[in-house]
Amino acid sequence: MSQISSESTDTQSFDQLIKEIAEYAVNYKVNSTEAYDTAKYVLIDSLGCAMLALRFPECTKHLGPIVQGTNVENGVRVPGTQFVLDPVQGAFNIGTMIRWLDYNDTWLAQEWGHPSDNLGAILAVADYMSRQRIIEGKEKLLMKDVLTASIKAHEIQGVLALDNSLNRVGLDHVLFVKVASTAVAAAMLGGTLEEVMNAVSNAWIDNASLRTYRHFPNTGSRKSWAAGDATSRAVWLSLIAKKGEMGYATALTAEKWGFQDVLFKGEQLTLARPFDSYVMEQVLFKVSFPAEFHAQTAVECAVKLHHEIKDRLRLEDIDKITINTHEAASRIIDKKGPLKNPADRDHCLQYMTAIGLIYGDLIAEHYEEEFAVDPRIDALREKMIVEENKQYSMDYLDADKRSIANAIQIHFKDGSKTDKVEIEYPIGHRKRRAEAKPKLLEKFENNLATRFPAKKVEKIVELSMDQKRLEETAVHDFMNLLVI
Repeated sequence: MSQISSESTDTQSFDQLIKEIAEYAVNYKVNSTEAYDTAKYVLIDSLGCAMLALRFPECTKHLGPIVQGTNVENGVRVPGTQFVLDPVQGAFNIGTMIRWLDYNDTWLAQEWGHPSDNLGAILAVADYMSRQRIIEGKEKLLMKDVLTASIKAHEIQGVLALDNSLNRVGLDHVLFVKVASTAVAAAMLGGTLEEVMNAVSNAWIDNASLRTYRHFPNTGSRKSWAAGDATSRAVWLSLIAKKGEMGYATALTAEKWGFQDVLFKGEQLTLARPFDSYVMEQVLFKVSFPAEFHAQTAVECAVKLHHEIKDRLRLEDIDKITINTHEAASRIIDKKGPLKNPADRDHCLQYMTAIGLIYGDLIAEHYEEEFAVDPRIDALREKMIVEENKQYSMDYLDADKRSIANAIQIHFKDGSKTDKVEIEYPIGHRKRRAEAKPKLLEKFENNLATRFPAKKVEKIVELSMDQKRLEETAVHDFMNLLVI
């Protein structure tokens, strides 16, 4: 365990954690073949999620320049659109699209989050830099640089999340997105170690939004653009650091005014392990369902039960439905009472389980009003009893297991019951990676097909799945392929 030093408040002596983040972002050489292969799947999955999100007006209303009609010469291309934006607004657009449907990758620890959110900043900065380099006659920026930055951003966000719970002090996990995106964006821009530390210190001082919009009674759509907001701010902080804006050496440890004293109840932020490529290798994919990750195995259980009891799913015959889950799921997504909107529904364990039982599937449209009015959903929710399984909770935090277990059993009024269907590891888990890859590719192709004609889909997929060719492709050429 490494801890942040508070030995000095001299402006030349940065907090140890800020140093470690910056040194990793600037100097670390990634050598893991598995990490690069997984980063490729993270990239295609995130872009596919972004394309699917463009079907939803509540997402697209946020996209484009802040001032309508603004044009940015040689700016950032926003995939699936015709927008050409500055890198700050480009990061907001891309980050918002990736996160909108809660369908991109996930990391679960003391803090939760979605490390591919960082691609909002990474792709925006990379595309901007790639075009600038061509204008200046410099060496082109390659997609391997994007994959490297993605591995590093995953690592920074994910390792911070292992030991440090923002949710327990009411802060949103997108702070770790902001810190990770700031570090890698500043490094990508060519920042020196000092400039990256300056940028990262400002990201910590920024703090994060409250989790208000993720919880009853205020669950709302901000949770779908919060990551885009964090990545755009990260790009802005990186750009001003590159211009020479100062940093704050003890942003974390300063007595009374530092992050730890003001916002972390005086506790020290710690790193559970050194930075390498652990998080990318272990990251979770949402393969089958656009559902909050703690519910992925619950929905998979529900779908299995649907096929078993679909001819017997009469509400008057059901006595109760028991859901055994882990502590984090109980705390975050166990919801009773009215659900106000799609953002509320996709964070309700009982709603997602009910959909799986009724329809034998769960897609993004199931959160919309036209499905939510189905009276069977709330009737089934009323019959559900959510109970924590202590072993599930321990295995959830076990570094060797990292399971996300759920079990469901239906009890009928005549005294009969189904078998208890238990799933420990969702299909997107590292332990099921081989099973997941073909399904991730299918998901990518289907999502691209919602935006592009078949021949273009084929061209994008062919390039994306060829690791060597993808890594050697210039970033701006790759991004040009994704515009309409």
